[in-house]
Amino acid sequence: MKSAGKRSAGKSATRRSLDVLGLLVEHPEGMAITDIGARLGLPKSAVHRVLAIFVETGFVRRDDATARYALTLKLTMMGLRHYAALGLSDVAQPILNRLATESGELARLAVVENDGLVWVAKAQGARHGLRYDPDTGLNVVLHATAVGKAWLATLPEMDALRIVVATRFATPAHFGRNAIRSVETLKAALDETRARGYGTAIEEGELGTAAVAVVFRAGASPLSPVAGTLSLAGPVGRFTATRRTAFARTLAVAARELAEIWPLRGSLGPPLAATSPEFSDAV
Repeated sequence: MKSAGKRSAGKSATRRSLDVLGLLVEHPEGMAITDIGARLGLPKSAVHRVLAIFVETGFVRRDDATARYALTLKLTMMGLRHYAALGLSDVAQPILNRLATESGELARLAVVENDGLVWVAKAQGARHGLRYDPDTGLNVVLHATAVGKAWLATLPEMDALRIVVATRFATPAHFGRNAIRSVETLKAALDETRARGYGTAIEEGELGTAAVAVVFRAGASPLSPVAGTLSLAGPVGRFTATRRTAFARTLAVAARELAEIWPLRGSLGPPLAATSPEFSDAV
């Protein structure tokens, strides 16, 4: 068995720092140096050097009572400033607010980032009773969510399968019983999504919940690259087949509106696929 030092020998100091930062994001309660080293395959001395820099620059704090290291709000505030500078809030939030108010469900926006999607904004429509309200800022589990399937269905099939297979169908423990866990099931789900023109998830992303999603483009042209997804999610009992179809129509209208004013259209690069499914009034 390779030692921690040998396993980490090929990693640059920058990569080690990013790995430590990413791990601390997943553990807001903080972690001890030995635990960080064990998780990342890094020697204690290397972890200590990385943490010393983060503490000095204000990104990490050390709890003297527990000897645990945890992130401060500095990274969060930097992210929020970047988000505000992009103009996403001004552009997308009014549309999300309207979707949430009209549907009474949770409206969410996810954007394409490399080979995946990231949740970036939401609006909660439910005022009473059951509410579904996951955290933003997380990567989307593509194979187990309506938004993931909606986006994957716009890609060439081999690209979509490659992206998901690379994750080994990793699925959080709290996800629902219907989460896709094989290539064959994923291929069938993407075929259904393309034919239908929108993504659905029934007790996949969360137990007892359902969702409907459509993609939106970085411009009004149907050849503009896909920029992200809009979705509605809530308790499965409220997401009947009739309501799912109605929600998809509502989302399609909002997606066209968002595409007209999307602020990132100049930096997203060429489309990943020549054609992609769009929601049709014939559905």
